[in-house]
Amino acid sequence: MKIALITYQDQGNYHNSGIENEDESLINFLIAKGLDVEKVIWNDPKVIWETYDLCIVKSPWDYFNLIADFYNWLDELKSKNIKLLNPIDIIKWNADKHYLIDIAQAGLNVTQSLFLTKGKDPNLDQYFAHFNTEKLIVKPVVSGGSKHTLLVTAANVEEVEEKLAILLATEDFIIQPFLPAIEAEGEWSFVFFGGKFSHALLKRAKSGDFRVQSTFGGTVHPQLPSQQLLEQAQTYVDQFAKNCLYARVDGTVSDQEFILMELELIEPFLFLETNPLSFENYYNALTKLI
Repeated sequence: MKIALITYQDQGNYHNSGIENEDESLINFLIAKGLDVEKVIWNDPKVIWETYDLCIVKSPWDYFNLIADFYNWLDELKSKNIKLLNPIDIIKWNADKHYLIDIAQAGLNVTQSLFLTKGKDPNLDQYFAHFNTEKLIVKPVVSGGSKHTLLVTAANVEEVEEKLAILLATEDFIIQPFLPAIEAEGEWSFVFFGGKFSHALLKRAKSGDFRVQSTFGGTVHPQLPSQQLLEQAQTYVDQFAKNCLYARVDGTVSDQEFILMELELIEPFLFLETNPLSFENYYNALTKLI
């Protein structure tokens, strides 16, 4: 079986400062296990996709900037009957943050969210009262890497509204209350392979920032979660990540209750180097799905 590990044309835009190249480490591990796998750029026009029996979406980190092309690529693989992990329909669903509505309607805890449709007047003042908060987070519904992610307070609301009015001309946005637990404790990430828990960590923003990504100075801290937290994270995977090779459940904890921020099923960094069993866990899940 010939396997393509899907990545992107790296131009340095999404480099994880201080983090080892996870793709290279993973490929080397899988090759050592006897698998025929190579990195392939998802939008490389020279690729003949019929060459591959299986494609694994790993790090197409520019997909949200090229979303129409990305959807077309998914459709092409589907038309050629090429198996994709994670599954095509789940990736399409997960690409737009409106998916959070489905999760909330299933009765699971999700960060409070409202959506600003394309062309709508931002008028952000009303949302401070709606969410009973002094800080808001606003970002595109199709986004990643903190692209156009805006922290809104009473002090900068007019400035943000001007910027947002321009951005809303072309895309929808999601608006949420800023979660104080991000500053106090950090953002939890639970990583699952084949629906089974592998490892967990806390991501913390640097002092004075709210973004936990390493690109912005965030740090990573491996954790052993409580059984209660682990069971809560598992429920999101059981209901919304069926037949997935990987899932990363990101969120915060309030009064010992997990609150989902993102269910990452497309191209999450998996923090494989933070746990000695993670590569083996990934491989075992993969062999059960191929």
